[in-house]
Amino acid sequence: MKAIIETGSKQYTVAVGDKIHVEKLAVKAGETVEFPALAVIDGKATKVGTPHVSGTSVTAKSLGDGKGKKVVVFKYKPKIGYRKKQGHRQPYTELEIISIGGVVKTKAAAPAEPAKEAPKAASAPAETKTATAAKPAAAKTSTAAKATTAAKTATAAKTSTAAKSTTAKATTTTKSTTAKATTAAKTADAAKKTTAAAKSTTAKTTAKSTATKTTTAKKTTTAEKKES
Repeated sequence: MKAIIETGSKQYTVAVGDKIHVEKLAVKAGETVEFPALAVIDGKATKVGTPHVSGTSVTAKSLGDGKGKKVVVFKYKPKIGYRKKQGHRQPYTELEIISIGGVVKTKAAAPAEPAKEAPKAASAPAETKTATAAKPAAAKTSTAAKATTAAKTATAAKTSTAAKSTTAKATTTTKSTTAKATTAAKTADAAKKTTAAAKSTTAKTTAKSTATKTTTAKKTTTAEKKES
């Protein structure tokens, strides 16, 4: 059976057990409210009221109030810089239809639970228990062997890393010493070349001075001979 009711200027088609959201009503959760039926549909028979079906009403129980999804209200006016934005959530009351024209909703009886069987006693042979006890011991031994292998691998890796680091340091020291010796040798050679060049320049200067003196002396002697 179905019925059509009106509330909040809206019409709803409901049946027993339906849950609907209507415009907020002044009822508390758990209270009941009745609505006159505008029409009743029972199978193929339909009764339409004028405006209500006489003697038929729909009873609903309030399940509480709530708010709908947020709706964004945005106002805009071009060329004048007008913008206005606000949100809105429409309040509602949730109703559960419990009866239509005297048809009351009844809860279905819960099915009977099947009888529980008594747990069977465990009868495991002694060999199975021994094998089960041996498995953890084997697992522990395997875990210990894995841990030892991992420790050895880590130690070997650390030793190899330390050896590589020492070799790298020694190589760096040797290269640095060689570079310093080469630099010192180059500096010594440059100093020797500079000293030799200075000595050569001094010798040339001395030779020129001696030649000049000799020429002057010869000129003086010739002049004296001519005067005599």
